[in-house]
Amino acid sequence: MEDPLRHEDSPHHAFVSWQCRLRKRALRDQGGRPSPGMRPRVMLRNGNEISPAITVLLVELEPDATADMLCHIGRKSQDPQGRYEEGLKLLSSSYYLHPEVFCGDLTALFSPDSSLAKTLLIERFCILHFEEGAWAVRIPCQVEQLDKDAPAYKMTYWHNFLFNPTLPSDVCILAFHPDWTQA
Repeated sequence: MEDPLRHEDSPHHAFVSWQCRLRKRALRDQGGRPSPGMRPRVMLRNGNEISPAITVLLVELEPDATADMLCHIGRKSQDPQGRYEEGLKLLSSSYYLHPEVFCGDLTALFSPDSSLAKTLLIERFCILHFEEGAWAVRIPCQVEQLDKDAPAYKMTYWHNFLFNPTLPSDVCILAFHPDWTQA
């Protein structure tokens, strides 16, 4: 039976398709710099904004292969510009062409001493407010910290490493699990 949240008319499908379009454009036209629609505001349950923007990544249904590819690119060269260019080439080619391969979860990377990450882990809940152009989407999410062995952690870490060669190895990566019925 087909998952109703993955149906073409679902909020999940519409959101992920929009995010894929934004990300393809950012990779091809902006050198990978995230656009405003990829950087949601973060609010608590009571509506208080706790961050004007965080950069989030889309998570694939099966992120293992992408994590491995990004890790390979990150480790094979000491040249930050070469890693950046190879990562940009990989992600801008076909990575965002098929929205159906993304589960709808999101991840974000924080420093280990981030007060925002600490607040999100205490609350275990937030509302992500995405906005760009005519689109505005508010998505309630459960929040969890990912283990370093989780494929989504590895994908997020190595993706960020390709764009930030000074990224330390000690980071905090949070997963945001949307409640699509309330989006």
